[in-house]
Amino acid sequence: MSEHRHNLDALYRELDWLSCIIDQAVACYLQQDGYESLGEDIPPPELDSERSVYARQVLDWRLDAAERLTLALALAPHLRPEVLDKFFGVNGLTGRGFSEFGGATERHFSGFLPTGQTLVFLLSANHPGRRLEVMRILAPQHRFAAEQLLSLERGDERLPMLAGVLALSDQWLHYLLSGEQVRPELSPAFPASPISTPLHWRDLVLDYSVMAQVDEVRTWLTHGQTLMQDWGLASKVKPGYRTVFHGPPGTGKTLTAALLGKSSGREVYRVDLSMVVSKYIGETEKNLGKVFDVASYKDWILFFDEADALFGKRTSANSSNDRHANQQTGYLLQRIEDFPGTVILATNLKANMDEAFTRRFQSMIHFNMPSAAQRLQLWRNAFDGVCELEADVDLPQLAQDHELAGGAIINVLRYCALNAINRGQRRVRHGDLIEGIKREFRKDNKTIQVARSHVR
Repeated sequence: MSEHRHNLDALYRELDWLSCIIDQAVACYLQQDGYESLGEDIPPPELDSERSVYARQVLDWRLDAAERLTLALALAPHLRPEVLDKFFGVNGLTGRGFSEFGGATERHFSGFLPTGQTLVFLLSANHPGRRLEVMRILAPQHRFAAEQLLSLERGDERLPMLAGVLALSDQWLHYLLSGEQVRPELSPAFPASPISTPLHWRDLVLDYSVMAQVDEVRTWLTHGQTLMQDWGLASKVKPGYRTVFHGPPGTGKTLTAALLGKSSGREVYRVDLSMVVSKYIGETEKNLGKVFDVASYKDWILFFDEADALFGKRTSANSSNDRHANQQTGYLLQRIEDFPGTVILATNLKANMDEAFTRRFQSMIHFNMPSAAQRLQLWRNAFDGVCELEADVDLPQLAQDHELAGGAIINVLRYCALNAINRGQRRVRHGDLIEGIKREFRKDNKTIQVARSHVR
């Protein structure tokens, strides 16, 4: 039998158990015939970790019966919606459905969609003390929320929290069925995505003084927990480490963030600030809250690129929009200050940053434009192992004549490589390099002075 079949069979057994739980809970609550004999808890089915992804996940996370019931309830609409049809019963006193059962319906889905209230009913209708179990399972700090497995989705924020539909993420459903892991997708509801790099520290060309400051962040990532716990620093400073990377585009800010994650074994997630700002009060806070909760749980490094878009000098609150923007900024700053991990804010212009924000950070690292010697190293690193250079190409002269950052040099490499392969070659001509440099300068409305030795 294929692994996919084992995965599906394990989920179906869980849903058979859920069906029995529903029958028992409804019969006992409505005191239907024979309900007196239904008081015993029905244990969940045995799991074989060798045969299904679901079993391995449950055992690895040590989920208890209440947590497994929650997961089964969220799975039901996707795999066996008929299991939930019992909740469509009509209350004879009111002529409508039972409010206690919760649930929601959608125009394009005829089945019953379980809500937080549905879970409350199943766990506590006949055992009121178990209501606290529901709050524990649905809390933002619970593994289900931190792993982005389950969420309560409310169409209207004015509704009670437990009126939200108990939603299973598409990524986790795919994983439980196929065994293929899927990372969280960038969306307004989760405005962050992973960044990584195939490069190494030797590929990062920075001033000695800048690298020394970067090394301070590396040291914190390596020894921060020891300092906080064993050395007692937790009683004197806030948790986590906060730093600002500032400097012109292409000078290595994003690469440094990715390398810090790579060297420390942590994932780096870039927060997309264009997705953060919402016209709906509360939406920004909710969406950012998800990112911080997951990042705290998984020990991610959070990277806010172009941070001055949100952390720029605050406006006077002359309108409701200004007040809303300041409220969002204040919320984000508070979450950053309370975040126990590492946060990196990157900006091209330090002058745009509000000093009230920047003085709360542990370090301000200036990524300056590379010197001629550093540019030469960047040129050599870029073309090494990729393209051959014609005999008349003078990299030291190019490095001396043209002030370019590392990111721009990589763009020139891409342009030259495309030209070379279009000619059926691997050799890069001097003219290719000059034209590539011109293209980069034109982006900033600049022109270049071609060295006299190469004037044709």
